[in-house]
Amino acid sequence: MSENKEWKFETKVVHAGVTPDPSTGAIMTPIFATSTFVQESPGVHKGYDYSRAGNPTRAALEASLASLEGGKYGFSMASGCAASDAVLHLLNTGDHVVSIDDVYGGTSRLFRTVWARHGVETTFADLTKQSPADFAKPNTKMIWVETPTNPLLKVVDIARIVEWAKKQNPRPLVVVDNTFATPYFQSPLELGADIVLHSTTKYINGHSDVIGGALIMNDKELSEKIYHIQKSAGGTPGPFDCFLQLRGIKTLALRMKQHNETAAELAAWLEKHPRVEKVLYPWLSSHPQYGVARKQMRGGGGMITFFVKGGLDNSRRLLENVKLFACAESLGGVESLIDHPAIMTHASLPAETRKSLGISDTLVRLSVGIESIDDLRADLDYALNKSA
Repeated sequence: MSENKEWKFETKVVHAGVTPDPSTGAIMTPIFATSTFVQESPGVHKGYDYSRAGNPTRAALEASLASLEGGKYGFSMASGCAASDAVLHLLNTGDHVVSIDDVYGGTSRLFRTVWARHGVETTFADLTKQSPADFAKPNTKMIWVETPTNPLLKVVDIARIVEWAKKQNPRPLVVVDNTFATPYFQSPLELGADIVLHSTTKYINGHSDVIGGALIMNDKELSEKIYHIQKSAGGTPGPFDCFLQLRGIKTLALRMKQHNETAAELAAWLEKHPRVEKVLYPWLSSHPQYGVARKQMRGGGGMITFFVKGGLDNSRRLLENVKLFACAESLGGVESLIDHPAIMTHASLPAETRKSLGISDTLVRLSVGIESIDDLRADLDYALNKSA
């Protein structure tokens, strides 16, 4: 089936990148579990020679991902961290990166403990309050944006970052991690970003049963560099992981609608709860970047961050007393999860960094699933009351 550029998002998630198998007519893309492909003559083949370089199941996933983000080129990686690492391979020793300060702990660790050893310097900055100009250097080659951020849900004005980058010579690449918003709620390429990154482990797959990452872009020369890195470094997913992600994508629009609807209602309820100090959710008027969120996003998404009244013992009791919300890392699945970033997902950050960011012992992050709002609210109410 050839893609129609006028397809709506709900149609793209079902059909983009997917065609019936020509040999059998199978409507679902088969799992091509093969490491190598037979060649008719040396160098003469049907488009595939070795699965690290390309696999039909992966190719379908990459085409689907590109379509969802409105991009021309898509690359599937073994994890979100593998996708981030592939992007950083574009840099050279001595290059400088300006990154949003409240970035995923694994991304921060990659900057601080891996690429720093190879001579790539990173400045972590609050790009919601200041311009990259305040932190850029003559050797700044990349601006790293995560929006909404993890876990404080800061919303960075992508268009403003791109506008600044375009005026620089040489122009730094603008990379946007779109994992939390997903292409259903936010389109960074349309706002001028050079590369969109996803941990497809999260909402793209949506069922907590696979690890994956993705990169999407429009520039051909940039895509050729990324393909060279993907093929050379080999951080690619297997065909079964690609199959699972393709399956998950088909319900992405339906799932995101429900995540958003439930999270928005839950966030408004939490703001009024006597055991809650503060709530962060992009679609609440109390959010610090509410105006930016309304401008560049099409919904608040399924993530909520809030602060429990009291201290560490109070937040710990909250996480120990939930029944429906599973105390677990990760996010974006159909089931609701609750996380304590200071101890769990962001424990790799130095304590002083967590403190400066505001990732306190009372901060709790919710990944709101697709269960009944009544049941989720009752579960949180019970656990919040027990936290006292």
